[in-house]
Amino acid sequence: MNENAITVTPLRSLKRKETPENLAERIYHRLKQEIFDFQLLPSDRFSENEVAERMEASRTPVREALFRLQREGYVEVLYRSGWQVKAFDFRFFEEIYDVRIILELAAVKKLCEQEVRSSLLDDLKRIWLVEPEQRIQDSQTVAGLDERFHQMLVEATGNQEMAKIHQGITERIRIIRRLDFNKTARIEATYIEHGQILGAILTRRVEQAQRLLKTHIEASKAEVRKITIHMLHSARNPLAGETE
Repeated sequence: MNENAITVTPLRSLKRKETPENLAERIYHRLKQEIFDFQLLPSDRFSENEVAERMEASRTPVREALFRLQREGYVEVLYRSGWQVKAFDFRFFEEIYDVRIILELAAVKKLCEQEVRSSLLDDLKRIWLVEPEQRIQDSQTVAGLDERFHQMLVEATGNQEMAKIHQGITERIRIIRRLDFNKTARIEATYIEHGQILGAILTRRVEQAQRLLKTHIEASKAEVRKITIHMLHSARNPLAGETE
């Protein structure tokens, strides 16, 4: 036998080395992405066996992933009938948005009143207070930066419990919030509005900062609601989407 020969590990052996925890994590993220992309639509039903077969896994990691999605409010278990993607509840999302607004308005007030400015605000300046030609145009990147903008405003207060609650809210509305950057105009508006909010915070204009922030979030909420309704309609009626 050639001692220098390279041993090729069969693909099946590589799959077997994946730990149950990693497998459940992978299935969780894939199912969640399918829900985000409306490949799994609200009210769609499926069984653990169907998912296990599609993911090439056993039912145990599938069930673990599904229970995690259930805790986060994305799916629900049906008695003797498998699982179902939860129906889209705009009232729920609007209530979550209301809580988010309350938290962020409180954060802005605290930031304006702090004697020592957080270094996180300097980080935000470097990202958002840039010349138009330096603005990022990739929608997914901007969506991620937008999410971090609002998280960093809360984190900059130094209140860890507030930041933890806000993080949970961010996770729950991500399914629709990311849709806000499908158009170039929305990307440009986000840069402008974030810059105005930051400017008001840095000059300690509390009422202006709060007003700008609330208007910004309300505009985003209205936009994603409109886009979500359209996407749900197109996903359920693909031929109708082609004729629009």
